[in-house]
Amino acid sequence: MLIPKNNANQMRSLILIKIAESFLKDRFASADRIPLELRPKGEPHSRCCIYKDRAVLKYRAMAGMGISPDEETDEVTSLREYGEEALARKEKARSKLAVIDIACSACVKAQYMVTNACRGCFARPCQVNCPKGAISFVNGQAHIDPDKCVNCGKCHEVCPYHSIIRIPVPCEEACPVDAIKKDEFGVEHIDTEKCISCGKCLMSCPFGAIVERSQMIDVLKLIKDTDKKVVAMLAPAFVGQFPNDIANVVGALKKLGFADVVEVAVGADITTRKEAAEFVERMEEGANFMTTSCCPAYFRAAKVHIPEIEPFVSHTKTPMYYTAELLKQEQPDCVSVFVGPCLAKRVEAEYDPNVDYVLTFEEIGAMLVADGINIEECPAEEFHQISSAQGRQFPLSGGVAGAVASLVEGKADIRPEKIDGLSKENIKLLKRYATKGCDNNMLEVMCCEGGCIAGPGCIALAKKASRAVESYVAKGENLKDKE
Repeated sequence: MLIPKNNANQMRSLILIKIAESFLKDRFASADRIPLELRPKGEPHSRCCIYKDRAVLKYRAMAGMGISPDEETDEVTSLREYGEEALARKEKARSKLAVIDIACSACVKAQYMVTNACRGCFARPCQVNCPKGAISFVNGQAHIDPDKCVNCGKCHEVCPYHSIIRIPVPCEEACPVDAIKKDEFGVEHIDTEKCISCGKCLMSCPFGAIVERSQMIDVLKLIKDTDKKVVAMLAPAFVGQFPNDIANVVGALKKLGFADVVEVAVGADITTRKEAAEFVERMEEGANFMTTSCCPAYFRAAKVHIPEIEPFVSHTKTPMYYTAELLKQEQPDCVSVFVGPCLAKRVEAEYDPNVDYVLTFEEIGAMLVADGINIEECPAEEFHQISSAQGRQFPLSGGVAGAVASLVEGKADIRPEKIDGLSKENIKLLKRYATKGCDNNMLEVMCCEGGCIAGPGCIALAKKASRAVESYVAKGENLKDKE
């Protein structure tokens, strides 16, 4: 499910910029003004009143500070005080998606509805095909009895005028594992035991009611207020996310305060080699297939929701893991910060002692804007280690399997297939493959449709980013040819 840019998602970026600006300006002394600046008097409000708009913005700002609005919070405590709490925090903000209850619109239960496009036709296929007799005709138009309707959608499928529509609950519709449900008041809640931290609910909620705790302030404190050596590890999906040349982006991050910037595609090369060797070994042992992916949301889904597929999941670690391992071997005292498109990477990092913090491209972009850094004006800085073309193609759907296949060729028969996006339907497909077998012996599973370039922490539209990554891959191939 690809989510286009919208006001709710753009407001999230603005809030992150304001939070970073407030930290840099006066260490949150003026933080209470953030909701007022984002929703000033006289501007049209999007909820019942401007004061509710501001209340919601306050809770969203809290998440930007790394404080979850569904925990020990209240209306009396000010943003300045929450900012002071964030500054005093000794441990990083742990990953957690949460619903702001006052922002949740309590959408009606997903249902089918007849619109005024209904012509009351003689054929009446909606009525004829309804298995529960839920459709009657009143004043020449179809009417659905909600007490009889089972939401099968047959009426929707057969209406020649497309006059019957499905009204979804966007967050529930987007969640591939049914981890978000309504309470008795209709407000959504996220079941942390089921959640895979994919962020699809966050991106799909049209009211901006779902937030994720940021580690932005934790990182800003380290690079601005300490003498610690903080190193950014840039995920391969960063290509195309920021304006100007890649070398200028590296220069901008160093100007922001990072002591060094390393390319995670180098770790992807290690993943490729190890996963290729694992695949050959599994095939020699008679395995039916192996799933290959660098997606922590998929790993969590396999463990919690698709236990049948777990025996087929690759044991090879992700590019983030290997990059951080190399970095800590070379610079054991540094603070490692993975910068990528994914919220689930924060969960993965909590189990990886070599990864200290995780930021999204969106958060890095907010930090650059807040610090007044123009990427185009920054000096070009090159990566110390250059990755292969195969490592650079990891963020595209099919890229991981393609990289592994390039090393397996001639050593084993390989028939790759990509599962492009983790949806309810694709979860059923994976269960079927696990129990009934699969014609392909290598499955790449990416939670985000299109690959990591469509992750919830991205700035650029997926198609634009995809073209940029393809160009970067081609550049790597040209370098290899010159060697």
